[in-house]
Amino acid sequence: MFLVDDILLSPIKFPLYVLKKIHETAESEFTDKDKITSQLRELYLLVESGKITEEEFNKMEAELLDKLEAIEEYERGGQEEEVEYEAVDEDSLVEGEEGEGDV
Repeated sequence: MFLVDDILLSPIKFPLYVLKKIHETAESEFTDKDKITSQLRELYLLVESGKITEEEFNKMEAELLDKLEAIEEYERGGQEEEVEYEAVDEDSLVEGEEGEGDV
């Protein structure tokens, strides 16, 4: 019976599996701090060797630092949402208890 279910649901499950893998790959590429830090190291080497000007260095460095900051905000965003969600639940419980005592 489970084999028949798997066969019948495969047209739905496979595209969802593919989309999930695409999402995981995109997220891992977006949050790859090591890649950005290695690009920063290369950038420092380029400016020290004189292959790029100070202005080009400042512009590229600002872009890479902005990317790092965006990654950190993204990573903190998931944690903050959980904390806010828990705090809302605690507040609603406290309010619910007060409301029951008033009645």
